[in-house]
Amino acid sequence: MRDFHVHSNYSDGEFLRSMVRAAESADLEGVGVADHCNVATREHHASMRSIYGFNLDLTYERRRRGIDRLREEFDLAIYDAVEMDYDPRDEAAIETFLAEAGFDYAIGSVHDVDGQNVQVSSHFDTMSEAERDAIVDAYFEQLVALVESELFEIAAHVDLLERTPPLQGRATDDHYRRVARAFTESRTIPELNAGRALSDAGVVHPSDRFLSVLREYDVAVTVGTDSHRPTEIPDRADFLADFIAETGLEPVVPDGLER
Repeated sequence: MRDFHVHSNYSDGEFLRSMVRAAESADLEGVGVADHCNVATREHHASMRSIYGFNLDLTYERRRRGIDRLREEFDLAIYDAVEMDYDPRDEAAIETFLAEAGFDYAIGSVHDVDGQNVQVSSHFDTMSEAERDAIVDAYFEQLVALVESELFEIAAHVDLLERTPPLQGRATDDHYRRVARAFTESRTIPELNAGRALSDAGVVHPSDRFLSVLREYDVAVTVGTDSHRPTEIPDRADFLADFIAETGLEPVVPDGLER
């Protein structure tokens, strides 16, 4: 069992050493530290980076030195990765940065649509039904573009909308099939994401309906706990192991890593 998606204090997680120690204590064979990153130059994103301290584009070399030291200390594979916010307008900047940084692998994520974080319910509470449906359409348009960009080894939480009550259940099989077709023609693979699996919401990404479509198209998946705290890793890793066993899935590792 390897977990390809955890965060550290280089974005919105806890200390790097604590996350790695928790992964080793959970008997994982490997852990991927994939901190949030955004390279958009638009004012809103630059401001958010300053406020929340998501500055991996400036600190990845320092984090890499830390990872190298931890590799000498811990008996598991530690991957130097990134979770990059994706917007089609930023493709050139993303491509340049990823080529320069040389991460072990890159995770692509769609968090924002039309400048609104799709995890924040209040952004959509007062919208009409048609406006909410338009947000869902735009989300999947952006997700397909992410997959087709070929910039990423992994696509994170591919139905993130299911975390957000005003947007839940609005995705259609047509949305899912379009994304599945894109995956069949790309090196990018979706993850089984347990970031909300053990919360009151009980959301697993992708949802059962989406996962069934991905399986219909024979799309491979990988796994990530999306943990931000050391205490989250063991239970989420156990959940994913049980989920894999129950569904009969055989997760793969990101492109380019040792099988």
